Parts: sequence; C-alpha cells; structure tokens
Amino acid sequence: MTGKDSTKDGAIVTGWAADVPFTALPPAGGADEPAPLLVTWHMMDAPRSDAAFAAALPLTDVPAWRVHFGMPLVGRRPVDGAYEAAVADPMLGYVDPVVRQATDEFPAALDALRAQLPLCGGPIGVVGGSLGGTVALNILARLPVQVSAVVLINPAVRARTAVDVFTSSTGTSCFWHEQEQEAAAHLDFVTHAALISGRKPQPAVLVVSGELDYPASRADALDMVVALQAAYPDADRVRLSTVAGLEHPLAERPGLEPAPQTPLARVVDRMATEWFQTHLSRAG
Repeated sequence: MTGKDSTKDGAIVTGWAADVPFTALPPAGGADEPAPLLVTWHMMDAPRSDAAFAAALPLTDVPAWRVHFGMPLVGRRPVDGAYEAAVADPMLGYVDPVVRQATDEFPAALDALRAQLPLCGGPIGVVGGSLGGTVALNILARLPVQVSAVVLINPAVRARTAVDVFTSSTGTSCFWHEQEQEAAAHLDFVTHAALISGRKPQPAVLVVSGELDYPASRADALDMVVALQAAYPDADRVRLSTVAGLEHPLAERPGLEPAPQTPLARVVDRMATEWFQTHLSRAG
C-alpha cells in the first residue's frame, strides 16, 4: 500500500510522491480503507517541515488521509545558498521560486499519491500555512484540480507583504524592479480573488488569522475574504476566524522536528477540523 518510496511508522506513512516529501496520517478507520484526500503545505516559519506540520495540525478527526507535503528549500529538501539568495532578492530568490516550484510539482505528486494510497475519487481538501498558504491559493487560482474545502492559516495572501515581513525580520531590503513587481502582482490573491471565486463549484474557504499575526498580513486576509464573499452566492462558505493570542508561528521555533501540539495550535486544529467535517467532499 505504501509503495517502494514510503515507510510506515505506526499510524504515520512517510515517503516521496514524484520527488516531493510527505508525511501522511491515515483516517481513523484504518490505512487500508479508501478515504478522501486532504493535502497541506506548511509554513516557512515554525512548523517548517512536513513532519512538524503534521504534529502541529494532525486533524485527527477529519475522515480523510491527511498528507502533509514538504515545501521546497527546507526540511528534507535543503539547498545550499538558499538563504543568501533569499536575502539578495527576497521576491525572485525566495517567495516566487518556492511558490512556483510547489505549485508546478503538485499535479505529479497528486498522481503519485493516488498510486500509493487508497484514496476516494472526487474533490480534495487543501490546507496552507503562511507561504504554504500562498501555494494553496496559487493552486486554487491556477490549477484544474477539484477542491471542495480550503483552510488557510496566517496565509501570505499578497507576496509583496510576505517580502516586507521577510526583509523586516532580516534587516534587509528588496529592490522592486519590473520583474519583482510582476512576480508579486502574480501572487496577489486580493487582486486575483476572482480566479478562486470563479471555480465551479466554488470551494468553501476558511481563513484562520492569528490575533497577533503581522498586521499587514491580517489586513490582506480580511481584504481577500471580503472580495470572495462578495462573489459567493452563499457568503457563509467563506469565513475569517481570529484566534486570540496566536502569533504567526503555529509551533515553537525552530519548528523543524515534530513537537507536542501547543494549546493555540489545538484551537486552530479544532477550527479546521470542523470546517472539513462540514465541507470536505466524500464522493467516491
């Protein structure tokens, strides 16, 4: 069942899907019963690996395979010189290539998962945290993958804001030449909200925003939710929920290794679980 590139450790399946690392948690009914699929992309802040994100957000009560993908440049896919490239050009050396690679590799990874795991057909669920949220949004906006439900956790809704946060934290700067501006505009999901609301059927979208997340990121999240709600016949299928006391990370830093779930991550886990229990398709 796990395929030649996967190993089982109790209830956890660890492997590679078309060269993308993943940590998978089977549904409560067992690893051999077909179930819907829910995929996630972790933060580049803590938790910043697929295994760490699986520990922080296990979504145990969601009746689905929860497959946590590893993002490019971190975890099991480090690249020499990646930090230096990010500092030199945060937009073209970090944000854009990470999101582009994670998006481009997803279709093949999805096909590989379907060959390795006992999955139901039909739409999938999607989760993204921070820059992983940008990946989830980009896939929603631009790939022909059926998605029934989405949860975004402190997402980087606008790439320009993500760059501003990065440069502020590193004490560096970004020079906004034409290429950088074009790349940032491509990954502005307030401007491009119609690409998501225009999907048929429209996915149910929950945005979880930490009360203490970066103020600009919180403002972007609100703007996107307002834009989506205006285009949904049923505005209740798009929701913004604030978690009191939550900063940007969902785990203790550095967040590369699995760690016990924090109380605030447990709150987020419960919100996401309830959303998927209501909206995740169970089509077979």
